Amino acid sequence: MAKVGIVMGSDSDMPVMSKAADILEKFGIEYEMKIISAHREPDVFFEYAKSAEERDIKVIIAGAGMAAHLPGMCAAIFPMPVIGIPMHTTSLGGRDSLYSIVQMPTGIPVATVAINGGANAGILAAKILAVSDPKLLEKLKDYSREMEQQVKEKDEKLQNVGYKNYGK
Repeated sequence: MAKVGIVMGSDSDMPVMSKAADILEKFGIEYEMKIISAHREPDVFFEYAKSAEERDIKVIIAGAGMAAHLPGMCAAIFPMPVIGIPMHTTSLGGRDSLYSIVQMPTGIPVATVAINGGANAGILAAKILAVSDPKLLEKLKDYSREMEQQVKEKDEKLQNVGYKNYGK
């Protein structure tokens, strides 16, 4: 059964939301992915959020742009963690989405990552699940060591070739 629900309001969000899915796959975390509009199909949305716990979902990652109601409404219905991804928008660059997600009323928190922060949403979901999963925690530690090694390799290259020849 899926442990993470990934939900977005439009297929235009797929490039960002797929980054969350890629991270979950990297860590071997099962997920389900849905396109549901809280505004255009409220009954379908309500049923999704209300039944998520029964489907063994432990965390929902919800991406939304503009008014960005999807993450907050998930958090209002689903009793476990919700991670909101504000989507970049053409009119306000995603600030509208960001403000909509982070300005939740007391008692309805939504963890929020950066605008278009799909990968970080996946990592945060993994960290939440790792609280009760030692094997997943080890995978996250390995991932951190891999990132550290990548930085060391890039610096070594910089030291060897200099900044003028770095990208050549």
